Amino acid sequence: MPDRMPATLRAYRQLTAAGTPLATPLLSRRLKQGKEHPERIAERRGHPTLPRPEGPLVWLHGASVGEMLAIIPLVERIRARGFGVLVTSGTLTSAGLAADRLPAGAIHQFIPLDAPRFIRRFLDHWRPDLALFAEGDLWPNLIMESSKRGIPLVLVNGRLSERSFSRWHKVPRSIAALLRCFDMCLAQSGPDAERYTELGAPHVRMTGNLKLDVPAPPADEAEVAAIETALGSRPVIAAASTHPGEEAIVIDAHRRLRGSFPGLITLLAPRHPERGAGVVDIATVAGLNAVLRSDGRPLDRMTDIYIADTIGELGLIYRLAPIVFIGGSLVRHGGQNPIEAAKLGAAILHGPHVWNFADIYAALDAAHGAEPVIDASKLAVRIGAWLSDPTLRVTVARAALATVEILGGALDRTLAAIDPYLMQFRLEQG
Repeated sequence: MPDRMPATLRAYRQLTAAGTPLATPLLSRRLKQGKEHPERIAERRGHPTLPRPEGPLVWLHGASVGEMLAIIPLVERIRARGFGVLVTSGTLTSAGLAADRLPAGAIHQFIPLDAPRFIRRFLDHWRPDLALFAEGDLWPNLIMESSKRGIPLVLVNGRLSERSFSRWHKVPRSIAALLRCFDMCLAQSGPDAERYTELGAPHVRMTGNLKLDVPAPPADEAEVAAIETALGSRPVIAAASTHPGEEAIVIDAHRRLRGSFPGLITLLAPRHPERGAGVVDIATVAGLNAVLRSDGRPLDRMTDIYIADTIGELGLIYRLAPIVFIGGSLVRHGGQNPIEAAKLGAAILHGPHVWNFADIYAALDAAHGAEPVIDASKLAVRIGAWLSDPTLRVTVARAALATVEILGGALDRTLAAIDPYLMQFRLEQG
């Protein structure tokens, strides 16, 4: 913990300590909203639901699904060396992903709310020997209490957008105090490394983006085959991880294209699956027949829009659609991850707002492995061109795959950076 804590961080600690009693109504409300696990809600107060394993314990924290996906290969490599691993996250979807994909022996817990009492309880039980925080989930009490106990902290896959950088710049002493708690900061890109350095992070390295080394998402082979049979020879396109405002654009593009491409079907996966019913309404107003995957209704020749309002099925979508629009990019969200689609052979389209993955989209566009669009008209034109010219579409998809393969290697560089800690644990074990 910093010797001289800035006034803003002192105030934060005091407020979160005083507000601890509010955790009960907060968690109760979140439970009613379906945002907490009813059998594991005690973890949010720092109460463990599993025992601590014997020996050195490496703790990895990723806020949500994206961060969890990025660190799973790192977890696998650390477990393969025989070390205990604790993984924390804060969302139900990330917990589900952990249950499906963490290697044997790795433990998942929900991260406690950032109140001093809860954090101390969590750390008292787990006593981690090394903490790896993914991307930029900087909860002050979590970081300062861990540092106070002498736990080495490493920021892995560090990302700091221009927007976040500008926001942190308004409280320079506070962010500098938090970043000085870290032994190392391993950044995704050169610009990220420069921003962390300017904000006061020590020992900054550029190791690359771990998401580039994540294997392509899985899919049930029987389910893929069943849907392929239902689709037959129909032309298929997809829109993945869409945000409010984008579904209407995608549906408008579909409406423009269906006259030229009879039988066209769009697979649409909203970023938040609970919005599926609202997407049905948008399609209905546009005169299209939409089906929710969660309803269990099969595809038939009348289905225009197939809405994947289910969790963890992008691997299925990307295997079915040769052309994919990646959402969060026609609205000012910053763009969703295009890497999985590229690894599964899709030709990629995206909007202009892609700062969350700026380097990756820039590389894809430069290699002609993806193309930007600005509205429904341009989206329809580009999709139409690729549907009409399969050779061109395949060329784009191959360029995308080659690009993400070239950009890989972050996993090995990250492991090399943390290897001295792991070697020390091995020596201490004797």
